[in-house]
Amino acid sequence: MRRGYAQDGRKAAAALKYRMGEDPAPQLVAKGAGKVAERIIEAARVAGVPIREDPDLVALLMTLDIGEMISPELYAAVAEVLAFVYRMNRKAIEGSHARPDGRAHSRQSR
Repeated sequence: MRRGYAQDGRKAAAALKYRMGEDPAPQLVAKGAGKVAERIIEAARVAGVPIREDPDLVALLMTLDIGEMISPELYAAVAEVLAFVYRMNRKAIEGSHARPDGRAHSRQSR
């Protein structure tokens, strides 16, 4: 999920869906400004979807239609966002294996 600001200065948000190995390219599944953007951001938070601010990318995504796959020109920018999401997900998984004292559990070979 990305957020930024619309041309009129209101908060804007866009959400992409991508299933590695299944989808040919990320697809725009939601976009909006103002109150709609706030609802998109809140839905992402509730669902545990990482959120990244990228006003330039949001401005480009706002030009797409819902359901449209991103164009090859956006692949590099969206790849950076996907890498961010994968890192955040990995940190969340690693954090769920922490001990009550905050230290990570260690695995021992037998």
